[in-house]
Amino acid sequence: MTDQLDAQAAFTGTVAPEGADRLDEAALTRWCEANVAGFEGPLTVAKFKGGQSNPTYRIDSPSGPYVLRRKPLGKLLPSAHAVDREFRVQSGLHSTGFPVPRQYGLCTDDSVLGSWFYVMGCVDGRSIWDGAMPGATPEFRRATYFAMVDTLAQLHQVDLEAAGLSTYGKPGNYFGRQVERWTSQYRLAETETMPDMERLIAWLPSTLPTQDRTSVVHGDYRIDNLIFARNEARVAAVLDWELSTLGDPLADFTYFCMAWVTDNAGRSGVQDVDRKALGIPELDEVVARYCAKTGREGISDINWYLAFNFFRLAGIIQGIKKRVIEGTASSAHAKAMSERVAPLAEAAWSFAVKAGAR
Repeated sequence: MTDQLDAQAAFTGTVAPEGADRLDEAALTRWCEANVAGFEGPLTVAKFKGGQSNPTYRIDSPSGPYVLRRKPLGKLLPSAHAVDREFRVQSGLHSTGFPVPRQYGLCTDDSVLGSWFYVMGCVDGRSIWDGAMPGATPEFRRATYFAMVDTLAQLHQVDLEAAGLSTYGKPGNYFGRQVERWTSQYRLAETETMPDMERLIAWLPSTLPTQDRTSVVHGDYRIDNLIFARNEARVAAVLDWELSTLGDPLADFTYFCMAWVTDNAGRSGVQDVDRKALGIPELDEVVARYCAKTGREGISDINWYLAFNFFRLAGIIQGIKKRVIEGTASSAHAKAMSERVAPLAEAAWSFAVKAGAR
């Protein structure tokens, strides 16, 4: 394969940081010299174009490229933008051989750059923003999708003790805690009354599925949060761990499955593309492969999980919408994303109805 599969130009690459996105390069250089093994200055900083949560930067220096992620400036929702948790989970997973960047250092001193941040390695590879994978062969698409499934299955079987992550979250009642959390986050960021969200907030807690396994869950596992090897269908690194915790691995897997019930529009969804012609496996094939890799007999009713995941995503995007209104959103794409809350809530309720909600 060639670079024709690289991420779409509108979302990849970097721009010069402006305004509140600018970093104090002198202070950052001093911190890196003291905390990043093998670091050599001077450095230059550029901001990645994509992303809605924690502003992300590329750092170039004589000792190599690095990536810096920091909390946004301004007032933040409780427990949101926890870069210390991102650093911890990736450090633990890297020690087990799971594909994540090497972690170099975490700074919890706001006086350095104005907010907490961490520095990690920059993984060489390519990004894929479009789930249809324009330019790829059907065989390569199919292999890439199965690689994503296999990598997620690998995550869900990581030994928590070996990774030092046995206390990374609470082991049980994951969906109950998640419904409560995202209801609370939605309420804190609420800007208008949405009937579908109100119905979901009432229905989800009374229909929670039984949790029979606990693993690290990524929380946002989809094609555009991965770095792929340049010339093979292999996941080189899983990125964006802001929403990770310990929980029910089916939450992660069914979130990934949302791509099959979401239209493409140049993003990760594959609902409205000709999957057979493109070589993209059908959802039942993906479910079967994941279950085989993780020793499951199957998934009873995926509709509840899809309802939950659309509800959770609506809560996340509502937080972005609130930040757009307050003027603290970190991306030019944030405003467009903020308009997706109502459609996401509607989709969530439609799957709730398929799962038996009235």
